[in-house]
This record gives sequence, structure tokens and C-alpha cells, in this order.
Amino acid sequence: MHGTAHDKIYIQPLGFLRGCVALEAVAAGKAHLLAGGPLAFGMVRIFNRIGSRQDMVPVCELETYRAGLPAHEQAYLSQVVENICRARPVLKNIGSDGPYLQGIVNVTPDSFSDGGQYDSVTKAVAHAHRLIREGADLIDIGGESTRPGAKKVTIREELSRVIPVIEGLSDIMVPISIDTRNTEVMRQAIKAGASIINDVSALSHDAEALDYVAGLDCPVILMHAQNTPENMQDDPRYDHVVPDVYDYLEQRLEICHNAGIDRERVIIDPGIGFGKTTAHNIALIDNLSLFHGLGVLILLGVSRKRFIGHITGAEQASERLAGSLAFGQMGYDQGVQILRVHDVLESRQMRDSLIIR
Repeated sequence: MHGTAHDKIYIQPLGFLRGCVALEAVAAGKAHLLAGGPLAFGMVRIFNRIGSRQDMVPVCELETYRAGLPAHEQAYLSQVVENICRARPVLKNIGSDGPYLQGIVNVTPDSFSDGGQYDSVTKAVAHAHRLIREGADLIDIGGESTRPGAKKVTIREELSRVIPVIEGLSDIMVPISIDTRNTEVMRQAIKAGASIINDVSALSHDAEALDYVAGLDCPVILMHAQNTPENMQDDPRYDHVVPDVYDYLEQRLEICHNAGIDRERVIIDPGIGFGKTTAHNIALIDNLSLFHGLGVLILLGVSRKRFIGHITGAEQASERLAGSLAFGQMGYDQGVQILRVHDVLESRQMRDSLIIR
């Protein structure tokens, strides 16, 4: 469809506008709404992975540009631009219109930021309630640390950590996502009350996961990770990190579609910090808008991550709030729909300040 891997084209929306300026530009034919709004984009970057092609095309000239392309590229460009513009589904049982805040509850002794702080049912349930009061739109519960170098835990141990917490949150109205790579944990968590699957392996770790999720009617988050938590930071390498991650997620979307998982249910996560150097992470964050071409909701998880410490010198994860907010805003400025965060109150203030602009 796109030719060889080297001449495959990538289409990235740029030149973002918001508020009245965005609406006026759209009405004048100078911009398109990004994923149904509230941002609009007035420019498109069209490039290939080897750098021999780099075209910056104003939206108002895009149709003329398309007409000069080979037939297969015309069709592909039209499809990707349609994906970029298409309004995204609204997540169920969430009060806000988005962007959404996913509050993190790690029921583990060894997670990189808050390991051990909420490793009892009482502490984890109380923390989830606090995050909801602070403005979390959904709660993400995980029982297996995926920090760099983390060791696998048994299914039994993972279940013993997360299921009592999910059951203890039966009174909350916001959705719960279960952060797991394992089908049995997904199955038991859904029975206990979770309604979103969040898999750092993009449903590739457990052979039964694809078929199980296909039989559900709930959202699923597919994340990119190079290798496993045990070794992902040993020596991560890419040919070209941004198109490499894009191609991987595009492939996983196709695999999920073929397995019977509707694209409307899928959320993608480029996996910041999962098998990436600081330079890889920055390149992905700088180019997050490219991923709108996949036509699904985008989740960004930058909260307190190690690369922020590499940039700022903040060695302790708890000292990385300012960097987390700055990179979160970079996500919002490119139309990311979900931000996964530890610090919900501060993230909500940042988000709400952006929304009124």
C-alpha cells in the first residue's frame, strides 16, 4: 500500500490552533479540526524514514499536493488525514469531556516512584479515593512493577495485590483500568469491576490475551515497549525511533482488528521510558501528533519518569513534578487525549488552565 519500508510516507499534523482562532481557521478552509477538536491544525508534514522526503504542506493546499502524488500515495494520504480529523469516541462513565486524567495506583513494593506506599488494600483504596477527589477521570491499578530492571511476579501474587483493591473500590463511579500483561489477571479484574485493559505489551505477552479482549466490550490500551521490564533499558536501539514506534503500533492495531477488536475501543501509548533512551523519549514527545494518523485515542505517560531526572538533575522521582507537568503540557498541546499521572491535583490545574484558553 505504501511501497517499501524506506519510501513509506508519514503524515504529521502541525501548526496547532485552539479556541476562536482555530474555529475561524477551519471555517476559512485554512485548518482542520484535530481528532474532532478542540485543537485545529493548519499544516501537514509529509516525510519518509530516511529523510529524503520532507514536505511541509498548508492544509489549504493539501488537495493540490495530493493530486500530484502517485495513486497509491493519494489513497494513503486521504486515509491518514481522515484518521487525523475523525472525532474520537468518548470514554464511558467519565464526567469530563477530556482530556482525561488517569490516576496511578501501584499496589507494588517496587514501582519506580511510589513502590511500597500503597501496598496494602486499605492504603491503595484510600489513595484511589484521594485521586478521585483531586480530579482523576479514571483510576489505573497495577500489581506488577514495570520499572526498568523489575522482575516478574507470579500470577497468584499479582492477583492477590489488585483484586481486593478493585473490589474495595466498588463504590466509585469513575472507571478502573487494570494495568497487566496477563490474561488471567485481566479476567479476574474485569469480574471484580475493572472496565479498561491497560497492557504494556500491547496484548503480545500472553497468547490468550487477544482472544480474551476480543470477547469483551471495553477499551484496551496498547503500549509500545522494546523488550521486557527486566532488560528494556540495557541498550535500547532503533533505526528511527518515531516511525519505528508508529509502525509497531500500526501493526498491533491491525492484529487487534483482525482478532475482532474494534478500532473504536483501542487507545495507544507510545511507551515513554519503556526501552528508550532520553533522546528517544524526547523525539517521541516532540512528534506525538504523528500518532493521530492511527485514528485512535492517544495516552501519554510521562509522570515522574527517569528521563526527566536525566534532563533536570532531579534524582528522586518525587522531585520531578515540574518536569512532569511541562511534558504533560507538550502532550496536550499536540492533542493527546489521556494523561497518566501520579500528581492528579496539579495535573488537573494545568489541564483546566489550558482548556479555558
